[in-house]
Amino acid sequence: QVQLVESGGGLVQPGGSQELSCEASRDILSFNVMGWYRQAPGKERELVAAMYTGGVKNYSDFVQGRFTISRSRAYMSVYLQMNSLQPDETAVYSCSARAGPREYWGQGTQVTVSS
Repeated sequence: QVQLVESGGGLVQPGGSQELSCEASRDILSFNVMGWYRQAPGKERELVAAMYTGGVKNYSDFVQGRFTISRSRAYMSVYLQMNSLQPDETAVYSCSARAGPREYWGQGTQVTVSS
């Protein structure tokens, strides 16, 4: 019913930057929350950033000041700009969308931070 497709992952040098994209099959005005999560090897999935109705944004402490979540003018895409990436932030990054009790997930995109 709702498709989310992430892109932009890949190999990044320590201290480098990368921008991830999440393209939705319907406008994101239908959702209460759009978010980015990540799951590193051997760890549980954790929230990275979220954007709520009205444009309110929330960031986890470990990315505050380094990551930025934003959306396209057409309300079809959500982006995550990541700066000063560290090796321990290597993970699969996934996009999520919530509408009331419903939750949708993309397939994820691998981000590897390594020299």
